[in-house]
Amino acid sequence: MIAQPGPDGPNEKADPHPFDAAAYLANVAGGSVPDDLIATGFPSVDALLGGGLHRGDLVVISGEAGAGKSALALGIVLHVSGNGGKAAFLSGEMSAERVYDRALAIEARVRYDHLRSGSLTDAERNQVAFAAARLRAQSPVIQQIPDRGVGGLSDVLIEHLGLQLVVVDPVQWLLNGEDSLDEQMARVARDLKALALRRSVAVLAVTSLRAATRERPDPRPRLDDLGALGAFKQHGDLVLGLFREEMYSDLRDVQGAAELHVLKNRGGALGYADLYFYKESLRFEDVID
Repeated sequence: MIAQPGPDGPNEKADPHPFDAAAYLANVAGGSVPDDLIATGFPSVDALLGGGLHRGDLVVISGEAGAGKSALALGIVLHVSGNGGKAAFLSGEMSAERVYDRALAIEARVRYDHLRSGSLTDAERNQVAFAAARLRAQSPVIQQIPDRGVGGLSDVLIEHLGLQLVVVDPVQWLLNGEDSLDEQMARVARDLKALALRRSVAVLAVTSLRAATRERPDPRPRLDDLGALGAFKQHGDLVLGLFREEMYSDLRDVQGAAELHVLKNRGGALGYADLYFYKESLRFEDVID
């Protein structure tokens, strides 16, 4: 608490003004990790974002269908939960069991199709056993997207108090109105931002691009490709575009290469980080690692 002149004299202590509290954090508590900061587990991405995601923010991951958006979001959730945080992955297109399988393949670094078919080597079985033990010890919340749109999502946050990060994959599964798709998406974007602030949680919304990019000279995602009447552009605190060059090129030297572009960053710089995608295990890794 910062001493300020109180109603009964100069020695009386009063609650600090928000600006005083901010100055205190900047000048006295420098070097510590803010309570609202959530590391993604990708050093290049976290460096670009000033340390990671923030509670209270609406974060959007966009990209072409098949780019690996769900795998990247799940990888972030696994990092958060594996480092003592509380995170949730809510899926509309996969059962919870399928998400668990994907998480196990990512964590164990084994082929997803071999895991599903049971055709693992002895060494891979050991990797899966160790990965399963780690995930059991610090498991994220994994379930399907609830009914009732954003209201149902709010119920999940109440049920699992203390969540730092919740992934909605894909955000289209929250739509339940009779308006046009863009109008519904715009309303959901606004409501998700309000929910993130109200519950002090980072909401990561996964969405495909609404605009066709393959015919452009540069097919990398742009902010205006998200549609939704510009609502994600307006309400999103952080908008990320995932790009994998091998989806547009047959060259062998681009296999696995991925770029995560910061298309909007309300709290910092734009730019991109280089990642590598191991398609067989659905695992993204930072190139600098």
